[in-house]
Amino acid sequence: MHGMQPTPAPNYRGTDECLDLSWEMFGEFCRALSFRVARDYHPDLVVGIARTGAIPAAIVASILRVDFYPMTISRKQGHRQILERPAVISVAPVQARGKRVLLVDEIVTSGDTLRLGLVAIRDIGPSEVHTATSFARTQRYKADYFALTTDATIIFPWDRKVFEGESLVVNPRYEGAVYA
Repeated sequence: MHGMQPTPAPNYRGTDECLDLSWEMFGEFCRALSFRVARDYHPDLVVGIARTGAIPAAIVASILRVDFYPMTISRKQGHRQILERPAVISVAPVQARGKRVLLVDEIVTSGDTLRLGLVAIRDIGPSEVHTATSFARTQRYKADYFALTTDATIIFPWDRKVFEGESLVVNPRYEGAVYA
């Protein structure tokens, strides 16, 4: 299977600028991503970029019936400080040494997070590593596998509503785009 070109993903070019995902819809995108990977690559383990990349990674690992490990890469430092560039917070899992690895994140925009993850995984010494994302939003960096490419703002089901004090409210970033 090595050297085969990944199957191209479909484009979403709807009239809306937001793609508001239900849990069911997100699950279907994860299943589609799993099928794309399974056609061309047979990883020994899946590494998910935490926090939110761990969600599709765990689903993909479950469907592919391989072990899942998280690795934290974030743009946040401390409670609210936002970094200009992402940083590796936790090391790559040592279980990746000598294995075929699939590195998964929920979306690729700039590619910075996946590039950092690749460097960290390669430092462990896998036999092979490929990348996968649920969604692709950039032309500068393409993951090896993705379920959908779109310019729309993706509203993930776990990010639609957030706690504000003791109340669950529509995430302020999406006010006007989604309904309570």
